[in-house]
Amino acid sequence: MLTDLHVHLRSDAPEATAASAFTRANAERYAEVASERGIEYLGVSEHVYRFRQALEVWRHPFWEESATDDLDAYCEFVRTETDLALGIEADFVPGREDRMANLLEGRDWDYVLGSVHFVGDHAVDMGGEWDLWRRQSDPDKVWRSYFETLGEAARCGLFDVITHPDLVKLWGGERPRPQRDPRFFYEIAIEGIADSDVAVEVSTAGLRKPVREIYPDPAFLSMCLEAGRPVTLSSDAHTPNDLGYRYEEAVELLGSLGVEEVAVFEGRRRRLVPIG
Repeated sequence: MLTDLHVHLRSDAPEATAASAFTRANAERYAEVASERGIEYLGVSEHVYRFRQALEVWRHPFWEESATDDLDAYCEFVRTETDLALGIEADFVPGREDRMANLLEGRDWDYVLGSVHFVGDHAVDMGGEWDLWRRQSDPDKVWRSYFETLGEAARCGLFDVITHPDLVKLWGGERPRPQRDPRFFYEIAIEGIADSDVAVEVSTAGLRKPVREIYPDPAFLSMCLEAGRPVTLSSDAHTPNDLGYRYEEAVELLGSLGVEEVAVFEGRRRRLVPIG
């Protein structure tokens, strides 16, 4: 089975709105492309910061600017108007775990994706005002902080999947990289990942980014597998055409590491299915 759990019906285009994204016609566009590409399990997982309720968790200026949609309307739309699995991409915000738990509880998720986009108040994957690299130019400090936060995210128990787990590499040669072996930094996160029950996302989204690599790096993925973690397969699609992007490369990578199954979810219960 091919899967895609990390999918956004709402694009990042400035003109995109909930009214245009959360329609039966738009969901059917995604479902049709998924079917054409052999994706049998398809779920939607919008960014938590798009929803007004997320401001109960964190009032970061970027979230305040972005939080225009209603979380319960989104859940109702997915459940009543589509056949998609219902997910959410929830940021890990250190110190706000109880608030995020309150937001997640009581809603009928199939799965919750956990992402580390921010280290402190600044983002590892966002240019402009909130770019972490504008305030910290030492790559060792950036990578250490990122992977420390990633380990905490895995261990906190809020999430079913840890997404794009080495997102810090997104910029490729556009940002400085540490001189030491990246496995030094992976080790910082792996203890938290090993202590958790999360699945680890294998994502082809990095192939669309400046780094031009799958997330995570094969060495990091191998460490996660050695720690006993299952994997999911996703594309982090923001348009229908992103679905299953260059999956043949991800499937080849998984095969080379002896992975024969990927995780899917229903009602936050995980099961493993053979890779198609």
